[in-house]
Amino acid sequence: MGLRERKKQQTYLAVSDVAIALFLEKGFDNVPVAEVAAAAGISKPTLFRYFPAKEDLALHRFSDHEDEAARVVAQGRTEGLAPLPALRRHFLAGLDGRDPVTGLNDDPRVRAYHGLLYGTPSLVARLFAYQSRAEGALAAALGEDIGARLAAGQIVAVQRILAEENWRRIQAGESAEEVYAGAVTAAEEAFEQLREGLGRYA
Repeated sequence: MGLRERKKQQTYLAVSDVAIALFLEKGFDNVPVAEVAAAAGISKPTLFRYFPAKEDLALHRFSDHEDEAARVVAQGRTEGLAPLPALRRHFLAGLDGRDPVTGLNDDPRVRAYHGLLYGTPSLVARLFAYQSRAEGALAAALGEDIGARLAAGQIVAVQRILAEENWRRIQAGESAEEVYAGAVTAAEEAFEQLREGLGRYA
């Protein structure tokens, strides 16, 4: 990455961090874009060059994961792994590492962020757009035919449901340590169900 791209990425992250802090403090719907721009020290038009929609200010962290499943499949193939075993291994490693994307993270900052995300209807709706792009990238990695698209849809849905269940239990008061064993069991069962139904991708 060149200097220009690094500076752009640094600005991108800094503006989003300012926005998320304001959203957590005041609520997403109570913070106008102009206030975010002012707090970040940039103009509103500049902000929109980085973030086309207000929701993207809060969801940029998910953009880094849009092609993650596709990358996992590609890496697995270099190791001789079929797509599903590679994705299963990656998800279980995420649970073990308390990756926030798996929902299994009880850090107060992560909990607050997830509360903002899942408690704001417009952010939930925008999140589905991110997940749709992740599904498309995975389908392309699997082959892009109808079978690949169906498989990608099922895999992305399973990972989303597993993460939401982990987050739900943590929001209800359990610690990540308390949820971990059940999360692993649920993931193993879910991927086994996928294995039974996905044929050539398993």
